[in-house]
Amino acid sequence: MLIIGEKINGMFKNVREAIQTKNKSILQDIAKKQLEASAGVLDVNVGPASSEPLKDMQWMIETIREVTNVPLAIDTTKLDVMDKGLELSGEGAFLNSINGEEEKMDKFLPLAKKYNTKIIALTINKTGIPITPEGRVEIAANIVAKVMEHGIDTSGLYIDPVILPVNVAMEHSAAVLEALKQCPLLCDPPPKTILGLSNVSQGTNYRSLIDRTFLVMALASGLDAAIVNPLDKDLVDAMITAELLLGKNIYCDSFLDAYRRK
Repeated sequence: MLIIGEKINGMFKNVREAIQTKNKSILQDIAKKQLEASAGVLDVNVGPASSEPLKDMQWMIETIREVTNVPLAIDTTKLDVMDKGLELSGEGAFLNSINGEEEKMDKFLPLAKKYNTKIIALTINKTGIPITPEGRVEIAANIVAKVMEHGIDTSGLYIDPVILPVNVAMEHSAAVLEALKQCPLLCDPPPKTILGLSNVSQGTNYRSLIDRTFLVMALASGLDAAIVNPLDKDLVDAMITAELLLGKNIYCDSFLDAYRRK
């Protein structure tokens, strides 16, 4: 499974302070620690508190690029910030994210084509997030059609069926698992699936336990990638073990260490 590290986000106090004071070492330390903990991509989000998101995004990417060339997921709803972020990110970048609203797709998908990026797409439209798996898959089908209309290869599309916090939307969890199974059937080449996993435990008292349990269930339903906290060792261990039991890795007594050395 592809791990996208979630920790470079202005919603976190240390990242917000790093942006405000332009402290490169904080940001670079977070980047390196996530990569050491098995992240293959780093999500980059200036957060809602930034007064100059375009300048802050540029500073964040340039700061990260001083220590690693790993692919970046540019996480913003602002078109100009996304454009600059993808321009600076280089090869392997992710556009994070679009949703099922047609006018937004028509604005952002040209950027994905321009920079040849992968795309994270949320199963949300103007009416919100459907309760049922069928509703989520219907939005996913509309996203697939629009991506193809823009001449973009669907093999680089990651559908996120959007998990909500279990303490306020318990009925959504099973719907998400079913949607994970159905979304790859929408086209050929099939889209991949992804989750912003930490949402499932938001506001609960057992965040790590809920996150890693749902991650294992999602992997068994076909999940390809997740935006997670890679510094949660128990979560990453659960992921590695689940993939072993699903036959995606070969067993050895040191399988946890072997995975991390890949």
